[in-house]
Parts: sequence; structure tokens; C-alpha cells
Amino acid sequence: MEVKESHDHLVLAFGRPYKRVGRSSPRMSKDEYEQLILEKHRDEPEFDKSICKEAKLKDIDNKKVEAYLKLREKNRNISSKIKMPLSQFLVNIKAVSKTKPTNAGILFFAKDPLNFIFHAQLRLVKIKGVKIYGNILDRLDCDGTLWEMVDQAEEFIRKNIRLLGFRTDKSFRREDKFDYPIKALREAIINGLIHRDYYNSADVRVFILDDRVEIVSPGSFPEGVTPDKPEHKPVNKLLSKLMYDIGYIEKYGSGIYLENDLCVKNGNKKPVYEISAVQTKVIFKSQVKDVTVVEANEAVLSQLNERQKQFVMSGTKDISRKEYLELVKCATRTAAGDLKDLLNKNIVKKVGGGKYLRYVIR
Repeated sequence: MEVKESHDHLVLAFGRPYKRVGRSSPRMSKDEYEQLILEKHRDEPEFDKSICKEAKLKDIDNKKVEAYLKLREKNRNISSKIKMPLSQFLVNIKAVSKTKPTNAGILFFAKDPLNFIFHAQLRLVKIKGVKIYGNILDRLDCDGTLWEMVDQAEEFIRKNIRLLGFRTDKSFRREDKFDYPIKALREAIINGLIHRDYYNSADVRVFILDDRVEIVSPGSFPEGVTPDKPEHKPVNKLLSKLMYDIGYIEKYGSGIYLENDLCVKNGNKKPVYEISAVQTKVIFKSQVKDVTVVEANEAVLSQLNERQKQFVMSGTKDISRKEYLELVKCATRTAAGDLKDLLNKNIVKKVGGGKYLRYVIR
């Protein structure tokens, strides 16, 4: 293959990087390729502070600015009443430069941000199984401002990850918790949106699989920053500042520590980071060790009515008809029908007889 010299010495052919060395065209090593990618973007202007060329002041939604002011007042105790024209305020917070919105201004306050920065998309997908190419069960392409997309993503995640039931040593009452800490997933998504490389045209993606959640964002960690040493060195300083203002970032430089702590407290392992020059992947592992057992249990539960589910998930190993009545609050005839149905489905078995009869979960 013949490779002509490029100004940045970076040429792709069939998705593979090559370089020009004299008259030959050897393939680049992974390290060489990643180093060139880093050098290519090093001298580019800060994306969030740059002017969004296609946008105009009329594309800013004043209602979203007002929502920002109210959230800032709630979270940072700064009055939502501004003593200047709104246009001047937007200049002061660098959402506008002279008479043109900045990219940060569009991503935070525009009526339709994706109309101008289409790759600022956040996409989520729920996949059956543990392979990324498995059948898609649910999906969401978020829209709106960055902070609106974060809220949409959280709602989707709550709907698509497992709610686990368990009992503690301190109480006989059943308690519920999500398979993953919602706040940690939210934090990782926020990091993906504000620390990503916006000069890369890829979007931020969230994959929910049976055994893990993957959050993939364009771009690498800043030089000198690692998951083990997460110093505060934001890629997009203005976006970080605006997110902090509204309380979506708790404290500068604390995100990864927070994710780790939340995972450990929830019973998960700390998230795993896979980092290259072109993307960052954060992997949250499920705390459920045997996914096939969970799938089987979910299949069984799908056949039951709400009263039967309440009994099966209550943690009670065996029950009498009277106790079932008290637990699910139903009529005697209804309880008899429920228990007979559980017997027919081979979910419970009879032990004892007469007034000593009990229904034991298999």
C-alpha cells in the first residue's frame, strides 16, 4: 500500500493507521497512533468556550436560563435574581461571546442543542444477555440540554436495571436496592458528557447488559490524570463549572472517588476503566453472581399475580393460608385460589395437613 505524506503524519486506510517511512508504508503501532491522536488535539481551542458558528442569540431558551438560575440558587445559595440584562448575564457566564452563543451556551441553554452539535447525543440501550450484539430490549436517544439528558438517562436506567430484594441482620423486613448504585451511574454519565472530546464526532453511549453496565465516551483522560489518581483537570472547564453550579457535580475532582464508594456500599466491585487515546469506557459489574438464576426467577415471577409475587419475594420460606391472608390482604376464596395455582406451577409444595398445613417454597 502506498501512503502519501500527511501534515500530521496520520493516515487511515481500511480503518488501520499507516505512516510514511522513506519509500515504505508500514503500519503504525498502537502506541504511535495514540500519541499522534493526542498531539493532534493538543493545540485546538477549548471546545466549550468556542463560538457555535451556526447559532444565534434567538436559539437560547430563556426558560432554560431561568431554570439554571433557580437550580444554582438551590444548590449554591446564589440569588436567582440577576441585576443586569439577561444578555449581559449570558456573556458574564461565557454562554455568549459578544453576540454569538458559545458551544457551552448551546449545550446548556439552547432550545435544540443537537441541531447545532449533533454528536453531543447521549444514547442508552438495554441488551439481552452479556454480548454487546445481543437483542435490544429497550433504547433511548436523549435530547435537550446536557442536564436534561442526564435526567432522562437516570429515568431509563431505573426502568432497566434489576431491583433486588434482601434482608438485613438487623431487621426481618425485606429491603430493596438496585443492582447498581444509581448515583454512581449518573456520576459516570455526567463525567462522560462534560469531560468528553467534543472534537471527536462520536456520541456518549450507555449499554445495559445482564452482567454489567458500560458507559463509553469519546476521548481519553487528560495527561497526568488516571482513575487511580483522578486530579481535577477538566477537559471542558466551562461545562464543568455550569454543571457544578446546578448541583450535578458535588465537588471538583471527587467523581471517581464517589463512584468507588457508592459501588462498595451497594455491594458492587469498584468500576473498571478501559482507556485509549480515542475513548474511555467505564464498566460497572453486576453484584448478581449467577445471572441465569436471576433470569429463571424473573421468568417465574412473570407468571404470578401481584399477591403471589408479594409472598414469593417476601423472604418467607413457608406460610399457612391464614398467614397468606394477613400478608396479601385478600379474601379467603382468593387466597385458596392463589395457593392452589402456586401448587400447580410447582412453586410451592404442601407439608403437613389439617390445621398444620403449610405451603413451602421449593
